Amino acid sequence: MRKLVWWVFAGTAGGPNRARIVMILKDRPYNAHQLADKLNLNYKTVRHHLKILEENNMITSTGKNKYGELYFLSSQMEENYDIFKDIWKELK
Repeated sequence: MRKLVWWVFAGTAGGPNRARIVMILKDRPYNAHQLADKLNLNYKTVRHHLKILEENNMITSTGKNKYGELYFLSSQMEENYDIFKDIWKELK
């Protein structure tokens, strides 16, 4: 998991935005529109990052492909959140 976290958050230009999404979803679920507003990002940018996070099993969602689809941290990400925090601290 550590290598995957490094790649998703440090290995690409979008890593910081993906990290911000993960940190926000740690507290509660949001839909893509809410995340875009909260992060002050373009909706399509948020959707792109959500897709990458979901493909790498870091987040999951309910109401697939429906308006208002809510995103949560996956169980795997919750279990490994300390690894994410440690790596994020190293990157700052």
